[in-house]
Amino acid sequence: MSYLLYLGVIFFASVLLSAAIKSVALRIELLAIPVARSAHNKPTPVGGGLAISLLSLMGLSYCYGLGLIEQAQFFAMFTLLAIAVVGIADDIWQLAIKWRLGVQLLASVVALTLLGGMTDIDFTLFTLVNPWLLNLLGLLALIWLVNLYNFMDGIDGLAGLEACFVSALACYFGWIAGDGVLILMSLTLFAACLGFLVWNWSPAQLFMGDVGSGFIGLYLGIMAIVSMQNSSMTVWTWLLLLGIFHMDASITLLRRFANGEKWYQGHSSHAYQHAARSLASHRKVCIIVLIINCLWLTPLAWLTVEESRYGVFWTLLGLLPLVFIALKLNAGKVQNIASSDSNALNS
Repeated sequence: MSYLLYLGVIFFASVLLSAAIKSVALRIELLAIPVARSAHNKPTPVGGGLAISLLSLMGLSYCYGLGLIEQAQFFAMFTLLAIAVVGIADDIWQLAIKWRLGVQLLASVVALTLLGGMTDIDFTLFTLVNPWLLNLLGLLALIWLVNLYNFMDGIDGLAGLEACFVSALACYFGWIAGDGVLILMSLTLFAACLGFLVWNWSPAQLFMGDVGSGFIGLYLGIMAIVSMQNSSMTVWTWLLLLGIFHMDASITLLRRFANGEKWYQGHSSHAYQHAARSLASHRKVCIIVLIINCLWLTPLAWLTVEESRYGVFWTLLGLLPLVFIALKLNAGKVQNIASSDSNALNS
């Protein structure tokens, strides 16, 4: 199987399917209408994540048909279909939180069960081996990733770019470990997200929507479990690669809890959103995030694989500066949004 050909087919299919979804969304008026907290100033088609979801599942089905992905792994990935369906329903009808969380819980339980549960986690000073605790942590992590990705999909290009970065690094780690399944999973997501980014890069002509953000979140979670089971990556590697998303979303959520706000309601108080307003640009924020990912988090993520015994140390070293940055950018604090910034924010 030619990886380059596989990558190219999914990429171009994603570009074309995203364009078709954009056209249909305009026709049926499936649009994100700007409100006070929005980071855009004009109605924009929603649902581009459907291209990511459909093509990822089609790509994985092809790989499974060739015998390149194990049955349990393939069926676990298909729990993503439930997340995608609920996501598109939420994009159209704004579902209640109980329905979204219920499906997220069910999909995560099924996926974790099919994969055979979590592997042991090395904390340097001790190793966590209790299967009940490990699987509980794994379940919470999967649900958190679904919601985390939804929280961080608030400016043009960011969620898609992060997915491309993480999947590219996962592909690299899969390559050096000889993990063919991880390579295929990561290439599939990378190509699908890159094709969507053609339309989502600032100024975005198409938004991802919940159908894409939740799907990517659980996809990365399942891929993380597979990579840990195959000893290609560690939990610390994944925490670092998704470090900016984890720290921004976590600090914002904790502050909203402390302030008595409803965590699941829309807002614009994430660090990246404050940064976008401060810089008057989505594009600049995405580039800064990519630079931090490549120059700071990537070397430390590599160390968690090569010197895995000290993974928790490399992770703390990598994440603590991100905590400082998120606090400096007032993550979780509501700021007045000047309407005069709206045009600049779409750059």
